[in-house]
Amino acid sequence: MATVTLKGNKIETSGTLPKVGSKAPDFKLTNTDLETKSLSDFSGSKVILNIFPSVDTGTCATSVRTFNKEASQLENTKVLCISRDLPFAMGRFCGAEGLDNVISLSDYKDGSFGKAYGLDFTNGPLEALHSRCIVVVDENGTVSYTEQVSEIVDEPNYKAALDALMND
Repeated sequence: MATVTLKGNKIETSGTLPKVGSKAPDFKLTNTDLETKSLSDFSGSKVILNIFPSVDTGTCATSVRTFNKEASQLENTKVLCISRDLPFAMGRFCGAEGLDNVISLSDYKDGSFGKAYGLDFTNGPLEALHSRCIVVVDENGTVSYTEQVSEIVDEPNYKAALDALMND
């Protein structure tokens, strides 16, 4: 379990992120067309997992916009934006913003992604939502970088995640 804060108040997560060098856990998430997607669907590509509580908050929306902009310049890389938001909300947000370089995925059905990656909040006002994390996975499915943002309202370290891609 990890401890992060929401405006200074401690919140615990269900576990810890996968270790760098380990195989990334597979998952089943739902895209905006209500299709099931798994990590293996992106095999052979570098993958950034941009994980957050809800696209309906300012910081989460900013992370999706930022990675959308950066993704347009990355070769052989997919950016997966993952939350427990309904696929409809994710689709509406990306459509309204004109964001087409990221893939929105939802863990709304059973929360198995959050459990497998150890990042569900177990207490506090955001209980059951995902903590703000970045996980970078190389073409072979190995974790090459992780970040669990210690203060939920803060943005992730985009540069560090993008640098990890370049070093794969």
